[in-house]
Amino acid sequence: MFSKLLIANRGEIACRIIKTAQSMGVRTVALYSDADKDARHVAMADESFYLGGSAPADSYLKGDVIIEIAKKAGAQAIHPGYGFLSENADFARKCEAAGIAFVGPGSDAIDAMGSKSAAKAIMAAAKVPLVPGYHGDDQSDTLLLSEANKIGFPLLIKAAYGGGGKGMRIVENAAELQGAIDSARREAASSFGNDKLLMERYLRQPRHVEVQVFADTLGNAIYLSDRDCSIQRRHQKVVEEAPAPGLSDTLRARMGAAAVAAAKAIDYVGAGTVEFLLDTLADDDGSNFYFMEMNTRLQVEHPVTEMVTGQDLVKWQLLVASGQPLPLSQDEVRIHGHSFEVRIYAEDPQNEFLPASGKLNFLREPEQSKFVRIDSGIRENDVISNFYDPMIAKLIVWDESRPRALQRLVHALESYQISGLKHNIEFLANIAEHPAFAAADFSTDFIERYGDALIGSASSEADMALALAALYQLCARKAEAQAAAVNSADPYSPWGLASGFRLNSANVHHVSLLDNDHQLQQLAVTEVAGYYQLTLHGRELLLAGELRQDMLLAEINGHKSKIPVSQVGDDFTLFLTSGSYHYRAIQTEIVEEQASHEDKLKAPMNGTVVTHLVQVGDRVSAGQGLLVMEAMKMEYTIEAPFDGVVTAFYYQSGELVGDGAKLLEIEALVPDAEDKGN
Repeated sequence: MFSKLLIANRGEIACRIIKTAQSMGVRTVALYSDADKDARHVAMADESFYLGGSAPADSYLKGDVIIEIAKKAGAQAIHPGYGFLSENADFARKCEAAGIAFVGPGSDAIDAMGSKSAAKAIMAAAKVPLVPGYHGDDQSDTLLLSEANKIGFPLLIKAAYGGGGKGMRIVENAAELQGAIDSARREAASSFGNDKLLMERYLRQPRHVEVQVFADTLGNAIYLSDRDCSIQRRHQKVVEEAPAPGLSDTLRARMGAAAVAAAKAIDYVGAGTVEFLLDTLADDDGSNFYFMEMNTRLQVEHPVTEMVTGQDLVKWQLLVASGQPLPLSQDEVRIHGHSFEVRIYAEDPQNEFLPASGKLNFLREPEQSKFVRIDSGIRENDVISNFYDPMIAKLIVWDESRPRALQRLVHALESYQISGLKHNIEFLANIAEHPAFAAADFSTDFIERYGDALIGSASSEADMALALAALYQLCARKAEAQAAAVNSADPYSPWGLASGFRLNSANVHHVSLLDNDHQLQQLAVTEVAGYYQLTLHGRELLLAGELRQDMLLAEINGHKSKIPVSQVGDDFTLFLTSGSYHYRAIQTEIVEEQASHEDKLKAPMNGTVVTHLVQVGDRVSAGQGLLVMEAMKMEYTIEAPFDGVVTAFYYQSGELVGDGAKLLEIEALVPDAEDKGN
């Protein structure tokens, strides 16, 4: 076994690897960029080295520098984690040449699976089922258009060298084809440095089922468990579970055998995942499955397999990389219970899931146990950078059965408290509580199908949350007034009371709050006999409460509850079972501003301008694409909010822009005279 391991990654996966390595007595070496100098993985490691600037190209993608650091530190092995250099065959080859063990498969295996088109050919030779498609080297527009029409629609275009939904487009008809090819090429080149594409027939309602395989240098290869990753958004996994529900023992064995055959076909070594599409609309028993791709690394969702097998897959990786045999044979693998994983992201579900960046100023995680596990590289007061994936944590739960594990998941999500930036916890909870998900009645279009119910809009709890926010403000004022009175020369003066005291008038408090939708809420609350009276949308509410540290003990119309609260400055968050509600206390009169059309010409997030779709002087129509931005390796199109003429672009291709920056100018068209008169 190695005595020192370098982790060529960051965030939660770096922390995950460090934890196992240290438990095995292996010293760990971390790497960090400018953005990560105070990161959790740096604090956890035994030693750490500076890599460079915050952008991945200036730090975590500098393979030659990483190998030199490994030599300098005396590390005998490098673990790449996932992402970055984890599936880079050249990097693995350079590690091999330098005499440093690469904790993963050999470079030849990465090469074989790195090109999705080449992988399809290998799998076809190994008699692994494939979806009809085109995976050839001729990438001319003429041939791609011709092959696409042969395959038929709907069609799926994918980056040949990549994953995570980047460079992927669904094309419904021939009219959309050329634009989708152009866009997929740009995103593939940006994300993976290679714009090669492949095309396949798009299955309407498939399930995404994958199999965890493991192989050693002695010729042993097994599969550990299958996982269902059908709950996806923009082809990126949101919820994963193991084992995949509803599969017969025969189907599991068939898929496992196919996965092992895929691994053996390329002399695979280490941890790998073979991904399949399961056709739920097949004419037979719904058990048709097709090879999609093989990920030659440890998957983000590997913890669910660990939970149901009782095995540490990172430990297995280190054992295999040091030349030792697999800890178990196929016959010794046991699956027990059920596990879910959800990915908690800094993103805004109400705004097309745009990534969020900023300071995480309040964090309370569910209590961890044998039932609840949290893998995270983020702590309270850490900053989520726009340079990297905005994952906050992975929440993993386990129990004896799927229903019981799902109940654990719902409770854990209710216990997760985050403020300071937008997140997807309520969205995840809505998935977990959806009847179709509970019944395992889903396919990869689940989020698209039930989007409105999952994302939510104006919650039925909004009035209750607003009432609680007002109560919190009043309790806070009272606490401040009482503290001030203690130090006052006249602690019994009525002018020091926070009771809304007025001579010859009712005790009325005025509370002004800015809600999460930037709507100003101005409330008049009357205090009578120790209670507060508030009317919202015709409903009368009787409120009472007190503060105990970061907990509001609230009573509304006789119903008592404990509401966790976080506050930073004038901003505060209430954590209800229905979700978190954010407010800002307004101390002075403000004028409510309505979003104008011009706001739609501003950057919706931090990112980079990819390309202009029109030129200065062009006449554009409402809804027409004007400019493409990129953030977190995903593209977003800025559309014209009205008919007009483009008069200026303020940012050029390749330039960084900040959230809210105005991107371009459009002069509105004046309607023709005949339009005015008719």
